[in-house]
Amino acid sequence: MENFQDYIESGILEQYALGELSAAEQAAVEAQAASHPEIRAELEQVQAALGFYAEAHAITPPAAMRERVLNNVLAQISGSSANTSLRADVDAVAQTTSRPAASAPQPVATPTEAVVRPMSSAPVEVPASRSGWAIAASVALLLSLGGNMLLYSNWKSASSELVALQNEQSRFATTSQVVEKKLGALQQENEVLRNDEFRAVALAGTKTAPTAHARVLFNPATHKVYVDVRSLPPLPADKQYQLWALDKGKPIDAGVLTVATATGEGLQHMKDIASAQTFAMTVEPAGGSVGPTLSTMTVVGNI
Repeated sequence: MENFQDYIESGILEQYALGELSAAEQAAVEAQAASHPEIRAELEQVQAALGFYAEAHAITPPAAMRERVLNNVLAQISGSSANTSLRADVDAVAQTTSRPAASAPQPVATPTEAVVRPMSSAPVEVPASRSGWAIAASVALLLSLGGNMLLYSNWKSASSELVALQNEQSRFATTSQVVEKKLGALQQENEVLRNDEFRAVALAGTKTAPTAHARVLFNPATHKVYVDVRSLPPLPADKQYQLWALDKGKPIDAGVLTVATATGEGLQHMKDIASAQTFAMTVEPAGGSVGPTLSTMTVVGNI
């Protein structure tokens, strides 16, 4: 296959990367990539480029999302079951720290022996301010733990929403890129169709395919050639239509048609032809042949 650039510029590699082709069209692209390293390399670059474009154009989270997450956390702290659990823990701590310590039993003095009080049994008085600080510290710790759990839960939820938004933006950016490319192709086709320098050559069906129709737009001054398919029989994945220009009876390869072109999707820029009196199409193995298979000629037309 010699016309690698035209096949690459047809847009079918981008459509394959986006999953827009039918099973037969996907098989045709894979066959081209397997047979031609240039096409395989371009397909890999297209797939990598789409991933890079999506990453480079990922959206920034909306500013309102922060307020929404914070309000949701505050609402859950004030009304969730975790608040009840925190209240129970605070009450338990308060009861434990405020309960008076039991008095140590005091030895009873008898008339015959002296009273001996070990120094370790002397009650130690805990300052009231110290007990209050302990309660406050316990309450602060419990509130911090509960708040952190709620914040973590809501952070996970917000992260999921952000990932969903980024994926949506990525799909939108990829679709926009494909649409822009198709729009550029349509503008180029319009310029060709409106250019009076191009001569339209009608290609009629042969006995092999009597209902087939196509046309060639040939510019003798610039040698540019475009093909426009009206109706061609479908082909298996290992076959392609090949355009030939006959110059003084000698066939000249004008390139193979892509799957999209063969189904009637827009114009395809073929190889430049310096001079021709007739154009014809034959069915050839995928990638094209050196010479035409005359028994498979599908359409033919004279200038």
